[in-house]
Amino acid sequence: MKRVVSGIKPSGTLTLGNYIGAIKQFVNLQSVLPDYEFYLFVADLHAITVPQEAALLRKRSRDVAAMYLAAGIDPQKTVLFLQSEVKEHAELGYLLQCSTYVGELERMTQYKDKVKVKKESGITAALFTYPVLMAADIIMYDPEFVPVGDDQKQHIELTRDIAIRFNNKYGDFFTVPKPLIPTYGARIMDLQDSTKKMSKSDESDKGAITLYDDSDTIRRKIRSAVTDSLGLMKYDLENQPGLANLITIYSVIGNMKPDEVVAKYQGHGYAQFKEDLAILVIDELSALQNRYHEIIDSGILDDVLDSGRDIAREYAYKKVEKCKRKIGLGRIKK
Repeated sequence: MKRVVSGIKPSGTLTLGNYIGAIKQFVNLQSVLPDYEFYLFVADLHAITVPQEAALLRKRSRDVAAMYLAAGIDPQKTVLFLQSEVKEHAELGYLLQCSTYVGELERMTQYKDKVKVKKESGITAALFTYPVLMAADIIMYDPEFVPVGDDQKQHIELTRDIAIRFNNKYGDFFTVPKPLIPTYGARIMDLQDSTKKMSKSDESDKGAITLYDDSDTIRRKIRSAVTDSLGLMKYDLENQPGLANLITIYSVIGNMKPDEVVAKYQGHGYAQFKEDLAILVIDELSALQNRYHEIIDSGILDDVLDSGRDIAREYAYKKVEKCKRKIGLGRIKK
């Protein structure tokens, strides 16, 4: 069976960027790749590389799973589960650390960025080694493709290197995955600062639309989104990044190409474009929120997560046991 594997970390409140760059893209793949099986996990082990409030982390983990279901994930095609409920993820992560070099981890861009921010508050060992756990999350299930944003390409390259290195030493065992990067929409930027990604962890929420925002809040944030003084309706990532970001949001939710959006609003001011974009986003998120509340308040979510956990556990257990035998761990049975 050909597979696609993806995960999302439940740290912070889910944003429109998460929805467009990850959730909606993953849902669309079910139609684009009808013959594939999908493994999707909530990466709660990755969330605890930095301090988390226990009750809030549990709530956010459920919220992420519920939002995927609300967005249209088909439980018949997708194995949806919590990462921490399949202990083999952590076990394989350690086994792969034995085939990973310190220098490789030191070169990871996200680690270096986080070190700069957290220098005075301390860095955990897990924050340094989590790319190896991410590699384990992926190659555990032998996927052909891994949907990622352009800022995650380095992690997939490391995952491929680890898989190839293991295969060269112990024989063909792990499938070497390929990244699947959307043509546009893979990275939605902050509405107030187009140089950084829209983040669910930012202290200020002015630049991020959350999946739980009401209509007035969404409209206010889009109206105040930074554009430019040029007044030209053009998709120019370099010279008009703020406007390009809004056009990207419109194109993904409106199922249009960026050039088609530009053509539609050619000759109109930014204000009209923003008003229409706000309506588009409000309609999309209102429907999503309604489905989310139906799911989170019912027994559907736990049923899906229980089933996903059991399927993932069965596959992961067999894979890790085979991996340990390849390495030479365990007893010889007579």
